[in-house]
Amino acid sequence: MLTVALPKGRIAEQTLEKFEKAFGEKFIFEDRKLILKKAGFTFLNVRNQDVPTYVMYGAADLGVVGLDVLEEKEYDLIKLLDLQLGQCKVAIGLKAGEELDWTKSQIKVATKHEKIAKKYFEQKAMAVEVIKLYGSIELAPLVGLSDCIVDIVETGTTMKQNGLEVGPTIMESSVYLISNKNSFYSKKDTILDLREKIEATL
Repeated sequence: MLTVALPKGRIAEQTLEKFEKAFGEKFIFEDRKLILKKAGFTFLNVRNQDVPTYVMYGAADLGVVGLDVLEEKEYDLIKLLDLQLGQCKVAIGLKAGEELDWTKSQIKVATKHEKIAKKYFEQKAMAVEVIKLYGSIELAPLVGLSDCIVDIVETGTTMKQNGLEVGPTIMESSVYLISNKNSFYSKKDTILDLREKIEATL
């Protein structure tokens, strides 16, 4: 029996479609239910950001989560397979027509990706103040709260519509199947067998 933490929404649906192809069974969460048990699996329906936490603490053996969320959490987990879903990048967003002023003594960055942003600017030997926001991040540079933002970009439309432009890419991201380390060693054959079956659907 393997427990798999899935992020609510589209990625969960697309992942369950891969399981359907791999196992020839229908996997669907009934209305508002958070647990689905079927064909030797227990699926948990959790918030995207919480997936690595469930896996890290062993409440789930496996999880499905974006590389950006993994990087932000910095947990010691095993990346099993790139599921080639949810492709996007984490990039800098700036007011249209502006560039980052690297001569400043400190750059203010608004983001919910605090660790990723910090790491990026520190690698460029730049002092950074990270302002954590949970939504409407595009507003920050427009109202002078920050010099730039660090955010997920799929097409760049949201930034453009809000008077920003996409600057340098910090990292590429897609959705990965991840494993808890203890689970990986104690259920290795089952997990590797699953990885192989899912990989065959890609």
